[in-house]
Amino acid sequence: MTYNDQNIFAKIIRGELPVIKIYEDDKTLAFMDIMPQADGHALVIPKTSAVTLLDLPGDDAAYTIQIVQKVARAIEKALDKQGIILMQLSGEAAGQTVPHVHFHLIPSNVHQLGKHAAQMGDQDKIKAFAEQIKAVLDA
Repeated sequence: MTYNDQNIFAKIIRGELPVIKIYEDDKTLAFMDIMPQADGHALVIPKTSAVTLLDLPGDDAAYTIQIVQKVARAIEKALDKQGIILMQLSGEAAGQTVPHVHFHLIPSNVHQLGKHAAQMGDQDKIKAFAEQIKAVLDA
């Protein structure tokens, strides 16, 4: 599949759409999922134009997973969770809904999830979780 630079994550990377950002560097962006499956659900995306994990160059994949670890540690600490569900859906057949490779970090004390992309979350609550996570990342 050819990369479409008009997908929602490409627009977020370019600053064309609002996002509740928790981490950013020159290669990656981490932000809160506005349709969370659990409190504190965040996404990490590479800034590289890649539809699926298989399209992402190896060096970018390796770097992105390091940021996934960094953000996951911050989520666990900030939200006092003992576990993170890491989810990466690669391709429409796997349930990928945005055609830009991304990693879901879903904090969990118990393995219970809401349905993926089912309903909008409370934006004020999501922003509060973002502030808690950013405080740990900035420490």
